[in-house]
Amino acid sequence: MISVNKIKKDFPIFKRKINNKNLIYLDSAATSQKPEVVINSISNYYKKHNANIHRGIHTLSDESTRMYEETRSKVAKFINCNPKEIIFTKNATESINLVVRSFVAPLLKKNDFILLTEAEHHANLIPWLMLAKKTGIKIKYVPINNGFIDYKKAEQLLSKKPRFFSFTHVSNVLGNINDIKKLTSIAHKYNVPVLIDACQSIPHMKIDIKDIDCDFLVFSAHKMLGPTGVGVLYGKYKLLKCADPFLGGGDMVIEAYYDRFVPNNLPNKFEAGTPNISGVVAFGSAIDYINKLGIDNIESHDKEIINYAFDKFSKIKNIKIYGSKNLRCSLISFNLFTDSGMLIHPHDVSAILDSFGIAIRAGHHCCMPLHLKLGVTASCRASFYIYNSKQDVDFLIKKLEYIIKMFNGGKKDG
Repeated sequence: MISVNKIKKDFPIFKRKINNKNLIYLDSAATSQKPEVVINSISNYYKKHNANIHRGIHTLSDESTRMYEETRSKVAKFINCNPKEIIFTKNATESINLVVRSFVAPLLKKNDFILLTEAEHHANLIPWLMLAKKTGIKIKYVPINNGFIDYKKAEQLLSKKPRFFSFTHVSNVLGNINDIKKLTSIAHKYNVPVLIDACQSIPHMKIDIKDIDCDFLVFSAHKMLGPTGVGVLYGKYKLLKCADPFLGGGDMVIEAYYDRFVPNNLPNKFEAGTPNISGVVAFGSAIDYINKLGIDNIESHDKEIINYAFDKFSKIKNIKIYGSKNLRCSLISFNLFTDSGMLIHPHDVSAILDSFGIAIRAGHHCCMPLHLKLGVTASCRASFYIYNSKQDVDFLIKKLEYIIKMFNGGKKDG
């Protein structure tokens, strides 16, 4: 079991006061907070081990290389794959762009189309739109039904043989958990390769690559207690091996001449230049921390919190919640209204909550098309993680009800 009070002591940021109030951080879908062991890992690396990797035979370089590659092995074990199938990037967005340009683009033929869903983050939309603009291919979208991907419509579209299918595991707006194993199986029935955006799911639940059998999967370290500047791309070995290099430069070549080069072996082939070594090393410490807590315990805690929160949110009179309660993961997007039906702008909600030390997200959450489909330009989003308690939820609910009362002309003190 997880003890929130004990866990919070591991996170230095919770010693801060925001507007003279205790910090209640409800924006982990944007980025999680970092435990002290992760922060210290970065400092320790620079104090004791700093050197470039894969380039020197001296002690510091050997230590840095070993620490960097140990994290790769930890990530591979965490999702159950071969370490050579793990590529480090600067974020999940870069991971998706790599697949778009290095794997998919060379395969395209006239009249091809790419299949996405209506719930994609801009990171899994814009790279495909850029590809479509450059090549003239089409993009089609699987509709969202009550928060979930429409599986029946997905199969209808997959039967028409798109060149590629890229979709989210958990929408960063709707929060509902899609059946990625089922979607992957349907796609493979029609020989369509898939990429899964696992950014919003992997911090909260176990993901087993061998069980899912997806072709590519991406996520970011910073949403799962790690530092910013580190992304992960998993790709099946045979697919990465045949894909074109993404960036050119040091360490991605095994031989270089004035008129040609020979790409390096995996995974180095896709890691050109000096990487974020300290960040990758610190990500290893984040994985150690998650493993110590136990991913099953994290999932159990997060389920309890999100179900509790959804029930509490549902009792607020003037609220619109996006997505359904069923199979919901860690976040709730919503809007508040006055008794007359006027929208209380999410920016106002966020600013007022901040005055009480509560941090939420307000805006379109890098998911503008889905918001337009929902009929709004913005929403509020509260997202929860291991350092959040039911008391945090209760305090949030109290202040949301206060905001509604205030905009209805009630008293303006908290």
